[in-house]
Amino acid sequence: MSEQKILVWDAPVRVFHLLLMLSFAGAWFTAELDGWRLTHISLGYTVAALVLFRLIWGVVGTRYARFSEFVPSPRSVVSDLGSLFSKGSEQRVGHSPAGAVAIVLLLALGLLVPLSGWAVLNEVATSWLEEVHELLGTGMGILVLAHIAGVLLASWLHRQNLVSAMVTGLKPGEPGQAIHRSWWTLAVVLLLAVLGFWSLQWRTAAQGGVIGPQQVLAAQQDDREPADNED
Repeated sequence: MSEQKILVWDAPVRVFHLLLMLSFAGAWFTAELDGWRLTHISLGYTVAALVLFRLIWGVVGTRYARFSEFVPSPRSVVSDLGSLFSKGSEQRVGHSPAGAVAIVLLLALGLLVPLSGWAVLNEVATSWLEEVHELLGTGMGILVLAHIAGVLLASWLHRQNLVSAMVTGLKPGEPGQAIHRSWWTLAVVLLLAVLGFWSLQWRTAAQGGVIGPQQVLAAQQDDREPADNED
């Protein structure tokens, strides 16, 4: 393959990737911290919204962002894994079949984890659902770590920095394989929408206002107060 760098990943995909990584990591680390419960909830909602955006962009987005371009068949996944350590293994411009499987699973869990969390928050089902939510979150965390390990392994085997490629959008390829537009305006809109949502959550909480998560948090705090004052 040519060493010429071409544009492969558009800006919305790169911004989505960064925001999803930060949001899930933040939600993961605040899951068991009572004082950070609002942060956990807000980041969970952010993950769900980002995944919904990615699902839409996977249909109408640029070439390598579309599901039709990278969702693999079982045979191609087996073939890709079998040739992983082969010197003659194919280096794809877009996602590899194995990497595509990880992405599809991450998107699925990126919806199921926040959905189960919302159900727990609103007491839609009995307490068993909380265990399901934790199990799904753990599964997503393991999958994220496996995805990172796979990216690092593939980068080492193919002598190609896949992490840098997701940051810059550039990978080795032929000019005819490049996408022709970065879509930076849409990426900025996505970033501002997420930052705006986070700002709204913090300002509403600081002012004592009530929106979804805060109402539940206030009720939980009120329920604890009589027990705290019994002594």
